[in-house]
Amino acid sequence: MSNRTVTRADLAEAVYEQVGLSRNESADLVEAVLDDISNTLVSGENVKISSFGSFSIREKGERIGRNPKTGVEVPISPRKVLVFRASHVLKDRINDADTNAPSSDGSSSF
Repeated sequence: MSNRTVTRADLAEAVYEQVGLSRNESADLVEAVLDDISNTLVSGENVKISSFGSFSIREKGERIGRNPKTGVEVPISPRKVLVFRASHVLKDRINDADTNAPSSDGSSSF
């Protein structure tokens, strides 16, 4: 498994190569999509991308935490957290990729 992270620039480059827009237009398109997703989540709405997954905001209440080193109890203030739930299509695709990957000795898993 690769430790590579996909960046905005990588997404823009993929749009450039697959759609044929200019590099600037591709970067603007990626930026617009990410801004729209962010703004929708900030407004409290959920974002669902078919065959990929859904993003939602969950509110966590105040609770008491504990410093693991000292054992001192510390209040943790209420906050909102972003939750991503992958679709079954994406989960199946990820699991199929794992079963079809070559093993460490170069042979397939079949």
